[in-house]
Amino acid sequence: MGIIRDMQRVHATQTAAHQRAGTAAARQRDLIRRNHDLAVAAAQQAAAAAAQQAESDAERKREHRRLYAEARSADAASLNADLRARLSDLDSLLLSTLDVDDHIDLDQFKKPAQAPPFDPGPLGRPHPEPSWDSYAPPEPRRIGKVLVGERLHQQHMANARQAYQQARERWIEAETRRLRQLAQREQAYEESIRRYETRIAAYNAEVERFAAAVANADPASVVEYFAMVLGNSVYPDDFPQHFRLAYQPNQKHLLIEYHLPPVEVIPVVKEYRYDRVRDDVAAIPRDEAETRRRYTEIIAQVSLRTVHEIVEADRGGLVAKVSFNGIVDTIDRRTGAFVRPCLVSLRTDREVFAGIKLRRVDPVACLKQHLAAGLSEAPDALTAVTPMLDFDAEADRDLTGEFNVLADIDERPNLLALPEDEFAQVVADLFGNMGLAMGTIGREGKGSRWWVATDPRPVFGGKIIVYATRGVPADADTLRALDEEVTVTGATKGILVATGGYEHEVHEAAAGRPLELIDGPALLTLLSEYSRLKARLEPPKER
Repeated sequence: MGIIRDMQRVHATQTAAHQRAGTAAARQRDLIRRNHDLAVAAAQQAAAAAAQQAESDAERKREHRRLYAEARSADAASLNADLRARLSDLDSLLLSTLDVDDHIDLDQFKKPAQAPPFDPGPLGRPHPEPSWDSYAPPEPRRIGKVLVGERLHQQHMANARQAYQQARERWIEAETRRLRQLAQREQAYEESIRRYETRIAAYNAEVERFAAAVANADPASVVEYFAMVLGNSVYPDDFPQHFRLAYQPNQKHLLIEYHLPPVEVIPVVKEYRYDRVRDDVAAIPRDEAETRRRYTEIIAQVSLRTVHEIVEADRGGLVAKVSFNGIVDTIDRRTGAFVRPCLVSLRTDREVFAGIKLRRVDPVACLKQHLAAGLSEAPDALTAVTPMLDFDAEADRDLTGEFNVLADIDERPNLLALPEDEFAQVVADLFGNMGLAMGTIGREGKGSRWWVATDPRPVFGGKIIVYATRGVPADADTLRALDEEVTVTGATKGILVATGGYEHEVHEAAAGRPLELIDGPALLTLLSEYSRLKARLEPPKER
């Protein structure tokens, strides 16, 4: 029932997007962005006016400086609004699902066999039959009979009868052809209706078969059904939504191995501040303690949310027990190797979990104290817990399904798996869409590219160095190399794009410098907004 899963996922995605658009955070961000655009427009207008008149006018200079400072402050406010909106989405991961009915009524996927009525088109309209009155010559009057003569009148009558007869023969031929074509079209319509009704009947029968199999606890169908449930759970774009499910019908036991988001989903920047003295928007890094706290809360919310969606969707009493392992596919910053530690592990009965009031709980305390789950004390450092579930040992391979919701349905390009030239083109197109003229391209090494770009704006513009790298987190040496290039080329700004994030000291080194840092999640957001490209970041599987 993959097509049903796809249809349900599309509907869930559209509903979640509509709900997010109406949140207070989204409205506030839109307001700040509008104010930012107005401030930038005012500064540019003032700059253009200042260029046309003498710069000696002190009052005009002061006004220009004021508008410029307001525009730069608006830049920082806009960036901070994006940060707040992102954190609001992360903080509400659990609460956002509680207003959604996770049960899937499979009967809603049945299609009515309502075929469109037969439309004959022009063939349904008979051709107008020739009328003798249109051909018959007028009867001559008394004077006409004398002048024209009876014989000539009879000749006109004969010619008219002949023309009328020919027109009638053509009409009969056209009507015969029309009726024949109409019959052929009616026959084709009836055949298409039979084929359509056959397809609909087969599709509805498959839906009924699937619904009956789920109700009868067929393991493969149960796994498929709960995959649809979890596939409906719409997360931020950079969350993996990749999982494995297995079902043990005798114990009514559902096994879940769920891929958690990496710590990079948390913005590394805590706040943006405009420094008037340096004329720079500085990025204040988020400290490690807050990052750890937030990441622990995120993986706790995802764990509770997943189990909640299973329990709420199970109206047939298919699941009496749930085992859950939350793992993360990421890069160990200490070794640069791809790792897959288990950060959360729990096993709970349906009745116990159903009694939890999720709107009022502390997700971390609920997992550790009430459910006695294993929860990593330092998930940002990839400190693993001992799994309560050995998925491969307990799961019957025949009763197991692996699902990658985003890869299977959205087919989003994986930026980490793209060839180097394609990745470079994606980055170049992005900044081009943002208004930069992307110039010379260089290569620093495998997975790294840099450009000398130009910002054409009169006030904020100038030469910009863009550096993009994939893979391991960018270190301080990479940042220093970018800073040196900015200085040597006389650029006004440097932009470092690092899909793997940054080492902690990078943010400290960037403070007070005209350098902007864009990590993986921020890159995905920019691509979605400016390039209309939904992408993902998933480490390629090692062969």
